[in-house]
Amino acid sequence: MRKRRFASLGLAIVAGLAGAAALGGYLWLDRAMGEPGPHASIVRVHVYPGRSLRSTLQAIAAAGALREPRAVEWYVRLMRQPVAAKAGNYDLPARATPRQILEQLDAGRVVLEQLTIVEGWTFAEMRDAVDAHPYLKHTLKGASGNAIMTAIGHEGEHPEGRFFPDTYRFADGTTDAEIYRLAYDTLARTLAAAWAARSPDLPLRTADDALILASIVEKETALASERRIIAGVFTTRLRKGMRLQTDPTVIYGLGAQYNGDIRRRDLTTDTPYNTYTRSGLPPTPIALPGRESLYAAVQPDETGALYFVASGKGDGSHVFSKTLEAHNAAVARYLARLRGK
Repeated sequence: MRKRRFASLGLAIVAGLAGAAALGGYLWLDRAMGEPGPHASIVRVHVYPGRSLRSTLQAIAAAGALREPRAVEWYVRLMRQPVAAKAGNYDLPARATPRQILEQLDAGRVVLEQLTIVEGWTFAEMRDAVDAHPYLKHTLKGASGNAIMTAIGHEGEHPEGRFFPDTYRFADGTTDAEIYRLAYDTLARTLAAAWAARSPDLPLRTADDALILASIVEKETALASERRIIAGVFTTRLRKGMRLQTDPTVIYGLGAQYNGDIRRRDLTTDTPYNTYTRSGLPPTPIALPGRESLYAAVQPDETGALYFVASGKGDGSHVFSKTLEAHNAAVARYLARLRGK
């Protein structure tokens, strides 16, 4: 009996010591998880897809933001709360604790890169910007417009004007196809909303007609105050059966032949986009229109003006005229200003 009591007491002591050691170990780990890191400034680390937590923690330690990566791994195992770090770049704040770093990884708070698509760019200019972005995963680099449209599920659709100009933020490693798809879908939603809010009795048959007109407005002026008036000039011309006679469509039709100067012979050389030689709208948009140009196209301000020319004031403004005589006089004033400079 006595030997059994001593044996039981011994087991209890051993179990107690083991429990105390485990508790002590846990308290040490818990304290270590709350200690500020060794890094005095922001540390950027890249988490690769498919990498284990151990590899990720070792990379963070190598970058100088963790002292004991194995201890952090033990803590995660002890707590039985797996950390699923999303792939991408992370900016770890100065002196971030191991616990804060784990929370950032598990939440997937990656650094968001950005790409700005500018209003009035052509699709070719957008494609160049996408192809050149260093943080996109390039799956369509150098692809034709047709190939890109096929890749995003819109085979056979002309790409011009179909992508919404905006600043897009994304995680490192996002594919270029995802950006194209997002910009396409955003344009489609914005165009649908604008078309639903259109003025009655527009001389436009479809939302695509509105998109084409919006692209012309986008190229004609950068002044928000003029967009609806310029759209009104074009819708008034369409009502009257007059040709649009807008230089940006001619320039678009010239393509690589355009060298920065539009000449008289360019205005008389027929192309599908020459609105001096052809009536109605051109066959496709000529640029990527922004939201304001889209709404100007469907809610034009028809003042009766049929013509406009640059004012020459240097502020991008125009002079609008209701008659050809008044327009010719405005053109003469504009040319006189140019000669006087």
